[in-house]
Amino acid sequence: MKARLIGTVVTVLALTATASCSGGGTSTTSSSGGGKTLTYWASNQGTSLENDKAVLGPELAKFEKQTGVKVNLSVIGWPDLLNKILAATTSGQGPDVLNIGNTWASSLQATGAFMPFDAKALTAIGGQDKFVPASFATGGAAGKPVTSVPLYGLVYGLYYNKKMFADAGLKPPTTWQELQSAATKLTDPAKKQYGMVLEGGSYTESVHFAWIFGRQNGGQPFDAAGKPTFTSPGMVAGVKQYVDLLGKDKVVNPSNVQYKNGPEAPGDFAKGKAAMLMSQNNADNTLQADGMKSSEYGVVPIPTPSPLPAGGKDVASFVAGINLSIFKNSKNQDAALKLVKFLTSAQEQAILDKPFTALPVVKGGTVNFTDDKTEAAAFALVLATKAEPLPLVPSESAFETNVGNAVNGLLAQAATGKDVTTADITKAMQEAQDKMATG
Repeated sequence: MKARLIGTVVTVLALTATASCSGGGTSTTSSSGGGKTLTYWASNQGTSLENDKAVLGPELAKFEKQTGVKVNLSVIGWPDLLNKILAATTSGQGPDVLNIGNTWASSLQATGAFMPFDAKALTAIGGQDKFVPASFATGGAAGKPVTSVPLYGLVYGLYYNKKMFADAGLKPPTTWQELQSAATKLTDPAKKQYGMVLEGGSYTESVHFAWIFGRQNGGQPFDAAGKPTFTSPGMVAGVKQYVDLLGKDKVVNPSNVQYKNGPEAPGDFAKGKAAMLMSQNNADNTLQADGMKSSEYGVVPIPTPSPLPAGGKDVASFVAGINLSIFKNSKNQDAALKLVKFLTSAQEQAILDKPFTALPVVKGGTVNFTDDKTEAAAFALVLATKAEPLPLVPSESAFETNVGNAVNGLLAQAATGKDVTTADITKAMQEAQDKMATG
């Protein structure tokens, strides 16, 4: 399902982390000729590869009519995309323009294969100022010219079942304490009903929430020098906040540790087996495919503890989504920049965001994938004011793998009834940090 794609993106990256973090890759030379034809690798954003072609085809024809530049489109599924990109960085056989998962940006930047968007290039695509700052910040390692720019935006929100909340006399939570209280009231194991559903077997979901709640508790997984700090008090507290939902709070069905990036978690929410679901905005299509009407759920930002712990940040999501890059050795860089400018224009954003269930990444854009104005406003607010990029370091993918798997292990312990303590979490985070030295 479409809502499951981001998890697959990071999974592929983790499986090839050594290659993507090695650096020094050879830039590709595009096979496009004459400056009049571009090759574009698009990621699968729609319901199928054919659906993507049906959506993008007319827009690329429009681009050709406007510029005289023909675009040869290939839509690539997520299980294959990163491997094809990495092969292209070393083989010399690749496209001019391509989509990347934005959490790959720093690792792919380290290969040296992609064109930096310097001041001249940014001017050619309409300027940095046209982008939502949080989305633009995902384009590469901190302190370096970005090698990708945002195309489609995604963030997390807290989905809640309106009827279940109304029947219990509850309002959507605005603090973490209110979320815990509501989840407890809505949990009735005898009826196989729980306050929250998690993808407890997905290391990508686990690391996302370890990071989000770590930031809420004043933690940061890397220091200013790029060294891992997984065992800092804030990071440990963030992991505990997440694991406690299944453990101490007992508002999650223990069987959720078997749920990965598939249909199970949103399916439980859609069927009323869980009252809340933390998911990205592209969950809408999945929920509706499972029979849930858009009027039956609401969305609010994932709340923070109140008051915030010392150093804590009002972070409700990382900045997820899809970016555009240009291979450094493309023979058609000017035409490639024109395509990037076209795809990131306000007009095209409005056209593409709806079928791809995406948030606009340019300023002034309107959320148009839902008719629910409250939901639209909630996701727009998160992206604009409550989201930060995941760590902008070359070892980001190894961080996701090691911490995500460690949290999965802690959730599995909690599912057996074990009391997962701060000491247990610190030990697991230390083991994950130790792997970074050899991973």
